[in-house]
Amino acid sequence: MPEKPSTRTAAIARQGEVMREFMARAVLFQEAVARSGGLNGSDLQAVGLLLSEGPATPGELAARTGLTAGGAVTAMIDRLERAGFVTRTRDENDRRRVIVSAVPEAVMGRVGHVYGRVAERWNEYLDTLTDEQIDFANEFLVRAARLNQEETEALHGAARP
Repeated sequence: MPEKPSTRTAAIARQGEVMREFMARAVLFQEAVARSGGLNGSDLQAVGLLLSEGPATPGELAARTGLTAGGAVTAMIDRLERAGFVTRTRDENDRRRVIVSAVPEAVMGRVGHVYGRVAERWNEYLDTLTDEQIDFANEFLVRAARLNQEETEALHGAARP
């Protein structure tokens, strides 16, 4: 008769299922938010990266998003600029370089209400947790995000000739 898996083994397997569900729902949510703001998901993620990591050259933005430098990133920046989500300026130290910056007011004006609603609901849940549980959750999500970033970078590197 096969051995029954341990409680820990079962919990780890369940965590894998929960993480897959969470990631799928997060991607679908981001796509819905993007559409509600008149964008596609990749464009919204690029704006999000500009907001969180700061302004970038088109090449740096391409590296952050995994797009090819040149046509794809230029087309994305063009769309975002037309929509008012980003601006392009010349680098003060090197006038040949272009710097792309997010326009936070435009982003918040278009999709901020959605994130505000989710934050309110999430904060209601967080109020039910202990400080230790919140600290654990923060560490868990930081590590998950870092692992995802590393694996994304590895996949982007593997895709390049």
